[in-house]
Amino acid sequence: MLRQIRPAIMMIVIMTIITGLIYPLGMTGIAQLVFPHQANGSLVEKDDKVIGSELIGQNFADDKYFHPRPSATTEPDQNDSRKTVSYAADNSAGSNLGPTSQALIDRVKDDAEKLKAENPSTPIPVDLVTTSGSGLDPDITPAAAEFQVPRVAKARNLPEEKVRVLVAEMTQDRTLGILGEKRVNVLKLNLALDALASSTR
Repeated sequence: MLRQIRPAIMMIVIMTIITGLIYPLGMTGIAQLVFPHQANGSLVEKDDKVIGSELIGQNFADDKYFHPRPSATTEPDQNDSRKTVSYAADNSAGSNLGPTSQALIDRVKDDAEKLKAENPSTPIPVDLVTTSGSGLDPDITPAAAEFQVPRVAKARNLPEEKVRVLVAEMTQDRTLGILGEKRVNVLKLNLALDALASSTR
């Protein structure tokens, strides 16, 4: 009996060491050497402080900033328990609401009305009224960024053309030229916008 059990126990121990220690430590070491920025969370710093990640969306509500797409991730505001905050990175999820959900229909209608009032002559890009599957999408389409240019330029007292040029500069192409779609990282765009506004004062 012991002769039969011993190889199984040895195999469990060996595989635990290989797959539980050697492999993860090896992959972590390679990632730190080859892709240190990505391996450490693609963190974004400003004035030597981490202010976010390129991979996690943030909620920008002020008119002087570009807004992200809506997020279904919410949690109570730590500063005011009566309020909720979206883009809760520890609560990644979609809304799970189907196309016939009245709550979804009402929310999209409300968002569309607000956007229409903001820029009545331009069609509303779909990503400004729909959430992503993770609820944490850090990017918007170039069309969604373009849509917001008049509001941001007015709030910043900047020429629209300058803001449009900035959006074009911050637009990332498809990965390897074929994967995904063109996109604009909202956090990076807003940081570049702050820098632009500071340089024009």
